[in-house]
Amino acid sequence: MATTSTPGYNPTPEEIEFETRAEISSIWTGGRLFIGMYAFLLASLAFSYFYLRSSNNGDLWRPNHVTAPTSFGWAISSLVVLAALLAIYGQWRLRQGRVLDWEVAGWLSFGAALSALGVQIWQLTVLPFYPGSSGYASCFIGWGVVSIMTISILVYWTETTLARSIRMRSEQGAGAQLSGSAEGRLFRAGVESCTYFMGFAALSFIVFTALFYLL
Repeated sequence: MATTSTPGYNPTPEEIEFETRAEISSIWTGGRLFIGMYAFLLASLAFSYFYLRSSNNGDLWRPNHVTAPTSFGWAISSLVVLAALLAIYGQWRLRQGRVLDWEVAGWLSFGAALSALGVQIWQLTVLPFYPGSSGYASCFIGWGVVSIMTISILVYWTETTLARSIRMRSEQGAGAQLSGSAEGRLFRAGVESCTYFMGFAALSFIVFTALFYLL
C-alpha cells in the first residue's frame, strides 16, 4: 500500500494500521454490496419469469413447450459451479499457507469460467426460437445476457487476482501473499470477495437452470 505523505511528516504505525483496516473493510463491504445489487438484477429477471408464466396471455408463454438446448444449459451451469468449487477450495488452501495450490485452483477455475462463457455465447447461436417469439423466449434471452455478463465478471475478477498474485511474488518474493504487510492483507481480502461472488454466481446459475430447463 502506498501511503502519501507531506514533506516533514511520517505516518505513525497506528495511522498506517488504521488506513489498512479501513481499506480491508471497504473491500469486504464493497464485495457484499456488489452481491446485493446483483441479487436485485436477478430478482427482476425472476419476477418477469414468474409474472409472464402465471399470466400466460394468449397461451404464448411457452408454445409447444419450447425449450433452449438442454445440454448447453447443463454444461454452462456445471462449469460455473465447478469454477466456484475450485475457487472455494483454492481459498481454503490459501488460508493454510499453500499459495501454489491456490494459484493452480485459480487457473483451473479461470479455465472453467472461460469455457462456460464460450458455451453460453455458442448457445445463443443455436436457439430453436427467436427473441420475443414467446414469454419464455424473452425471459431466456434476458437470462442469456445476464449470464454472459456474470461469467465475464468471474473471468475478469479471477484473472486480475491471479495476475496480482504473480506480480507480488515477482516483486516481493515467495510468500508475499501470506505476509502480514498491508498489501498481503489487502490481497487476501480481495481473494475472499472474489470467492464469495463466485459462490453466489454458482447458486444463481443452479436456480435459473432449474427454471428454464426443468420447470
